[in-house]
Amino acid sequence: MSTLLLLTSALQPSAEVLPGLSLLGHQVKILPSEGSALLEAPDSDLLLVDGRQDLAHARDLCRLIRTTGTDVPVLLVVTEGGLAVVNHDWGMDDVVLHTCGPAELEARIKLAIGRLNARREAADPDAHVIRSGEVVVDDATYTAKIGGRSLDLTFKEFELLKFLAQHPGRVFSRQQLLQEVWGYDYFGGTRTVDVHVRRLRAKLGPENETLIGTVRNVGYRFVLPTKEKGAVEADARTGRSVDA
Repeated sequence: MSTLLLLTSALQPSAEVLPGLSLLGHQVKILPSEGSALLEAPDSDLLLVDGRQDLAHARDLCRLIRTTGTDVPVLLVVTEGGLAVVNHDWGMDDVVLHTCGPAELEARIKLAIGRLNARREAADPDAHVIRSGEVVVDDATYTAKIGGRSLDLTFKEFELLKFLAQHPGRVFSRQQLLQEVWGYDYFGGTRTVDVHVRRLRAKLGPENETLIGTVRNVGYRFVLPTKEKGAVEADARTGRSVDA
């Protein structure tokens, strides 16, 4: 699940601007379609600019976003008529029709965020390494360790551990985990998540199985040790990362 900012002057909810968005599990925050709204905009993984009604204004807003120095991907939402006039120098990363289906929209969002992550990893060789407590996940070599001990994980077990470790303390429902780890088009039941969590806990070992916590009637979360949790909370208040 990603955090998206939708810049629009429409009074309708995001489902009216981009109907396919309502069928996805992303967190969507709506801001006015003005440059000033970006000054205090919360952090996000991707920006959506509504260009359905005023394409010239949307073009100028995309260009303005690029002058701020942000590298967050920008998707321009247009009508079919607007699609015929968009140009590469407008500053957006991709264009999406407002009538596009959820599968196409999800693919474009993931590709845009994926390209950004690839650029960041190229600039920072350690960007693909995720550390949460004693768990170290290397996304480049598909290896995971805990306390220096290598874990023999299947691909899905690795992806599940990686996703949870990326969001320590955050609770995800089984349906959210299915979407994020198995993919939007996966049609299996949520029991699949329970099975993989049980196997993952077994491989973490009795002393570490509690790292994957169960939230009754909700789902699962990655549980940091008390000392590590305190460090994360303190760094969150000061704006520093744990690895800084």
